[in-house]
Amino acid sequence: MPTPTSPSTAIPTARQLLTVRLASGIGSTIEWYLSFAYISAAGLIFSQQYFGALGSDALIVSLGSVAASFIASPLGGIIAGHFGDRYGRKATLIGTLTVMGLASLGMGILPTYSQIGAAAPVILVVLRFIQGLSTGGEWGGAALMAVEYAPAEKRGFYGVFSQVGTPAGFVLATGSFFLVQASMTASQFESFGWRIPFFISVALVLVGIKIRTSIEETPAFSEVKREHSEARVPLAEAFRGHTLHMVLGAGAFMANILPGLLLIGFFLPYATTALKMDSGPVLLILMFASLVWIGSTFWGGTLADRFGSRNTMIYGYVLLGLWAVPMFLLIDSRSLLAFAVAVVVLAIGLGISYGPQSSLFAALFPPRIRYTAASLPYAVGGILGGGFAPAIAAGLLQATGTSLSIALYVVVFQVMSIGCLFAIRSRHLKGFADSVEQIVAVPAADAS
Repeated sequence: MPTPTSPSTAIPTARQLLTVRLASGIGSTIEWYLSFAYISAAGLIFSQQYFGALGSDALIVSLGSVAASFIASPLGGIIAGHFGDRYGRKATLIGTLTVMGLASLGMGILPTYSQIGAAAPVILVVLRFIQGLSTGGEWGGAALMAVEYAPAEKRGFYGVFSQVGTPAGFVLATGSFFLVQASMTASQFESFGWRIPFFISVALVLVGIKIRTSIEETPAFSEVKREHSEARVPLAEAFRGHTLHMVLGAGAFMANILPGLLLIGFFLPYATTALKMDSGPVLLILMFASLVWIGSTFWGGTLADRFGSRNTMIYGYVLLGLWAVPMFLLIDSRSLLAFAVAVVVLAIGLGISYGPQSSLFAALFPPRIRYTAASLPYAVGGILGGGFAPAIAAGLLQATGTSLSIALYVVVFQVMSIGCLFAIRSRHLKGFADSVEQIVAVPAADAS
């Protein structure tokens, strides 16, 4: 069996490294664009046209349907992880992108409740579930594609390219909805305009598949293939020796995905419905915050190469925890300037804590099971932290009458994830590597 730190005999060229970063970033961006198109529509359209029969609970249920993707993610991680660890990262990633595109196209052509009755919301949730299968397998492969190609001293930076897909996808999805809304009347948008961003997904998926077919298999998995050391059942092997790593990895991710989903899926309906703010400026501010998120994610990856992935994530979570209460106080002022300050600082904390995640998760598992073992904590952490976050936030607001209850919700999760990150480097946890050097593929700064 190859050791986690075994060098690859092939040295990637500069052109290959550039193509790999592009393939990791663009595939992840497309995948998240498609996911966020659903989230945007859940707040703006689906609550009326698919769940409207539920009356006052329609918005909460519509936002809650977002969770179908997160519930499906672990299953998607298991399926894609099995194929990715058995047969390779490249083909698996092409498959996840194709499935996501087909599901989103189905959403674009799906009739509404008024046209086919209760079948409409049921099919919508099924399509969202299928999206989740793709999402669960996409992130792990995209992250590994970048990190397994990266020079040892730049794994944090290379890992960023799979991470920026989240804010970049949000910019594209939000921007497409904004442009469509701005180019037609409200009735036109509600009638057919909201479907256009889903149709755009077809062209984006074709571009992503084209790029991904042009790359070679990662050096780490190529070495596994050369030595015929593929795991027969990656999931079973992952649970036999790495359960604790996966549990703590899931816990470490919760505090990032929760406020990230609030930024993406809750603040727009909250600002426009509860606070009666104009949707146009709010959308523009959220898009700008996502651009800041992209920049801070690159910063987070760079800091990870210098200070270590775990430490950098902790810095970001401390910022997010301290900012939670001031953020909601600013948003509740109904001032666009205050809203901008609130979400921009949030975006900085999100990027610092999100940028190092790929390098950290890849560091915890050996190459033969890495796709499976890295995908599962990402998917499970997404469920625990973000899957129900928009719906829980709406429910807390409805039950307590104050957004400070949502701020407390955010703070609690920051504390839990910081605890998991500290535990990841504890030498006293049974089942962990005896020495930090055995935890694979991390820069020297991350092993300090």
